[in-house]
Amino acid sequence: MTTPRLSRRDALKLGGAAAGLAPAFLSAQPAEAMSAEPASADADRVRRMKWWHEAKFGMFIHWGLYSTLGRHEWAMEEEGIPVAEYEKQAWSFKPKPNAARDWARLAKQAGMKYMVMTSKHHEGFCNFNTKTTNYNAVQTGPGRDLVKEYLDAARAEGLRAGLYFSLMDWHHPDGARCKTDEAARRRFVDYVHAQARELCTNYGKLDVLWYDVNWPLTAAGWESAKMNAMVRKLQPDIILNDRSGIPEDFDTPEQEIHASKGRNWEACMTMNDSWGYHKADDNWKTPKTVISNLITCARDGGNYLLNIGPLPDGSIPPESVKILSEVGQWMSRNGTSVIGSDLCQPRSSTYLTFTRKAKTLYAHVYYWPGETVSIGGLQTKVLSAKYLATGKPVKFDQDDFRVRLTGLPANAPDHPLTSFALECADVPIQNNDKTRIQRPRRGVGI
Repeated sequence: MTTPRLSRRDALKLGGAAAGLAPAFLSAQPAEAMSAEPASADADRVRRMKWWHEAKFGMFIHWGLYSTLGRHEWAMEEEGIPVAEYEKQAWSFKPKPNAARDWARLAKQAGMKYMVMTSKHHEGFCNFNTKTTNYNAVQTGPGRDLVKEYLDAARAEGLRAGLYFSLMDWHHPDGARCKTDEAARRRFVDYVHAQARELCTNYGKLDVLWYDVNWPLTAAGWESAKMNAMVRKLQPDIILNDRSGIPEDFDTPEQEIHASKGRNWEACMTMNDSWGYHKADDNWKTPKTVISNLITCARDGGNYLLNIGPLPDGSIPPESVKILSEVGQWMSRNGTSVIGSDLCQPRSSTYLTFTRKAKTLYAHVYYWPGETVSIGGLQTKVLSAKYLATGKPVKFDQDDFRVRLTGLPANAPDHPLTSFALECADVPIQNNDKTRIQRPRRGVGI
């Protein structure tokens, strides 16, 4: 993956992409600028993306030799570790059997609907059985196919499963010189295409192929169109991201929530500041932040792919388990407001945010105000209101300028967020400009 300072897309261009500390819902784009599905999308893309649009929430897994160092997934590059020295980690990498079963169970418990695991990261080590190199999990320390174990675990829990696949390779002798040496480019591209073919041939149905960093070549240099056509021929139902240099099915904003205009998109984020296991990285997101990010992605028509970085033996960091367990508890009570939700136009408030399904508006309060929750500028008639977690009715009143939920307890009844379901007469629309302009005011001298 990338260092905390760099986005993966721009990692080799030195482009900054800070992981914001403030909740992402405070800076998301207006709904009018977004579309959950491109108007020009062909029927096959709509078919292939249907489950993905409904899923909303997925687990990313970064696991490789870097976990044995415990100093971030870019340790090889950032610390200047020579290949001959680094590849010794392949023999000390000895994970416990079927560690992925715990990942899949936690993902399901958290309300996630799909998983994406690193088949090969930038370090070049293959977690899968391959004929292209002996630098793989079967022929070194693990002694078995880690990708197969992961896919079996995900499928056993009823989750969709995909694979991350790095184009950039720090280990392969042609991985850098392919930029200026045509013979090296030919060898390296053939090598990468062969691995993509193996991944799409040897493991049954794959739901996602998630490319990463295409340095040092362009899409033409990688022959990405040819590679992706091969992938689609082998896996007719697969969806592809945008990082082979071709836009394909969806965009991948990293460490930020940025809704693509007229494109499918998925925000990928870490739970601390590292993708791979980093034993000293203690900058963990709170469950409230994770849930708020998920809600923002769902509201704006996108997905949220949240990462875990397992330890060398495959164990999940306890902090990740704690965070996702609390997220899962909230999702068990309120997940219907996220999974399968629609693009949502209402968004303006100082202490809550929204999601929507058809004519039902879900109001998620992250800073509890007390006995009354007010939603300004809602133009659609509210027919009923209730607590989403319990189904208990909530009293409300409505005029041209606001809806007020009244008679609420002084302290928030749910944690980390309290969610309400408002049944509306039509698709809910918010217009705070009308409130600002037309709201009755006392005139001076009157």
